[in-house]
Amino acid sequence: MVPDEIFANPRLAQIYDHLDWDRRDLRAYRAMVREFGARSVLDVGCGTGTFACLLAAAGIDVMGVDPAAASLDVARRKPGASLVRWLLGDATMLPSTDADMATMTGNVAQVFVDDRDWLAALAGIRGALRPSGRLVFEVRDPARRVWEDWNRTTSFARTELPDIGTVESWVEVTDVSLPLVSFRWTYHFEKDGTVLTSDSTLRFREKGEIEASLAQTGFDVLDVRDAPDRPGLEFVFVATRASA
Repeated sequence: MVPDEIFANPRLAQIYDHLDWDRRDLRAYRAMVREFGARSVLDVGCGTGTFACLLAAAGIDVMGVDPAAASLDVARRKPGASLVRWLLGDATMLPSTDADMATMTGNVAQVFVDDRDWLAALAGIRGALRPSGRLVFEVRDPARRVWEDWNRTTSFARTELPDIGTVESWVEVTDVSLPLVSFRWTYHFEKDGTVLTSDSTLRFREKGEIEASLAQTGFDVLDVRDAPDRPGLEFVFVATRASA
């Protein structure tokens, strides 16, 4: 898969954490690492490495994998990044690590708009987990139609960044052809007038569709939870690698 500009463009990757600073969602994932007693974790779609570094600082053996080189460059500069094994690539390139747990935070599971890519990613993750290893990820509930609030009025922000200056940012939906929703982020760097954009498309799968895809790729669904940081808006899937 080709990563979106927001992750692949070095200038946008550099400001990503500053604009997406509220990562309360990671608390639930950290709690599940403790709940399941995981000592080794695959952070699939790790982006700029916030979660991977958080786990590594807690003594967890972590591999962070992402297809965007610019995002991994940011990740490798973070405190504690030397404790993480970083892999440039996608879930189909994972080595057989016998990991206790794999995660996809930040709705990463929705970037797989093609069923073949989604099933291949699940198969790749399964192959990297130990028997009975856990897979945990979240997706937005399509019934909540969250994209209806993705517009310039509700998303516009002006952020002052050290050594960069003021950056204006906003998102606008460009197409809704369910189950696909496309949108564009725009970034205006006031210091030099540069305007950069990043186009994305997400797949909004129904709960039953995801359960079927997990079963097809050798997972048993253990639980489907509510996202504590976004109650009523997302499903959090907990699956285990099936024995057969």
